Amino acid sequence: MTGLLDKRKFYIDGAWVDPARANDLEVIDPSTEEAVAVISLGDQADTDRAVAAAKAAFPAWSRTEPAERLAHVQKILDIYQRRAEEMAWAISHEMGAPQDMSLDDQVAAGSYHIQNFITAFKDFQFIRPLGSHAPASMIAWEPVGVVGLITPWNWPMNQVTLKVIPALLAGDTCVLKPSEIAPLSSMLFAEILDEAGLPKGVFNLVNGDGPGVGTQLSTHRDVDMISFTGSTRAGIAITKAAADTLKKVVLELGGKGANIVFADADDKAVVRGARHCFYNSGQSCNAPTRMLVERSVYDRAVETAARVAQETQVASAHQPGRHIGPVVSRQQWEKIQDLIQQGIDEGARLVAGGPGLPEGVNRGYFVRPTVFADVSTDMTIAQQEIFGPVLSIIPFDTEEQAIGIANDTPYGLTNYVQSQDGAKRNRVARRLRSGMVEMNGAPRGAGSAFGGVGMSGRAREGGVMGLEEFMDSKAISGWGID
Repeated sequence: MTGLLDKRKFYIDGAWVDPARANDLEVIDPSTEEAVAVISLGDQADTDRAVAAAKAAFPAWSRTEPAERLAHVQKILDIYQRRAEEMAWAISHEMGAPQDMSLDDQVAAGSYHIQNFITAFKDFQFIRPLGSHAPASMIAWEPVGVVGLITPWNWPMNQVTLKVIPALLAGDTCVLKPSEIAPLSSMLFAEILDEAGLPKGVFNLVNGDGPGVGTQLSTHRDVDMISFTGSTRAGIAITKAAADTLKKVVLELGGKGANIVFADADDKAVVRGARHCFYNSGQSCNAPTRMLVERSVYDRAVETAARVAQETQVASAHQPGRHIGPVVSRQQWEKIQDLIQQGIDEGARLVAGGPGLPEGVNRGYFVRPTVFADVSTDMTIAQQEIFGPVLSIIPFDTEEQAIGIANDTPYGLTNYVQSQDGAKRNRVARRLRSGMVEMNGAPRGAGSAFGGVGMSGRAREGGVMGLEEFMDSKAISGWGID
């Protein structure tokens, strides 16, 4: 693929169509700072057209047999896997995930979620009894209607599949607005759904920005639900915009995860935590960006984390290897630089990285993997989501103090616990205010719901709970059981 890709069309009612009016935006490759494609930003007419198509398709799609919807999703998975290398190319060039990571992790996250939804859906009971005490009372799970899906740039296919696939399986019809910064992967995903033969209008895609198409979907009277992943600031704006139409709003927002490292943690706990913080160039809402370390092992942990940062290679997303790539945009790069400088100005001890481009780099939005020690909970870098490869290390003396520091944040997405004492791990996990807790590097089980509390939103994405998120429940009494 060479030259500037022309991606100005939208996918509406089963066809690629021109926008109502020209409003071009260049997609910038963050490794080179050069344009790789041009898209259109939609306006009200495009949004209205897509919503109308979804609304018209809903009655027939919502009444299809579950087996038919499942067959469509299985076909989507087959095509998605066949086009994995194309998808990896798109993600690397639009948001900067390195070549290998893009294929092995970014694209694979989509396959993983689609397969998990297929597994969960096969056993899903759309009509189930309330309980043995009320045999004639049933709970029916039914599609919400037309859903607007607004997805971010940091994990494009992870988030698109967590929304589009359960919406389709639930019997909803949808309009997707991917991030205008990283739209190429979603446009390829639309091609995949088109190839899979979805009925016209069931899935639609309109590119646009938050104030434009995002707000238009959030306020639209014919949109029954908004599912949004992105910043807490934008989530608040969407909630307010959606209030007048009383639509269902589901938000998966930011995070400021605490990684509690007790003195009895395994030898690799600090290395694992630092690498996880820098992974995807720190652009993950569930990144463990605050490392809380028991004082008796604190100095060693600081040295280890600094070494991991210094050993973490930063290079172009176009290269193979296990390095980290750039952050997504100049705006993001400048925000991260400002926060690193604030950490220095507020008295945190810089032990690795720091402001400016990595050595030998003169273009691209690359950030030096950075570690601060002796961070206090009132510092900006301990409270604000940085969304870059920046780790803050904080000492603690007691279990109680560690829990207090971990919970001293408005966010509540993912926290982490490292200890060889199972009873202590369990006890601490139950007291951490977050939607998820991961311990000793063990991944959450397949189909486990992803989501948080507080300013992280309260979405539950993935598996059975992720399917139910795109449905409404209906209680029915007097069910015929003759």
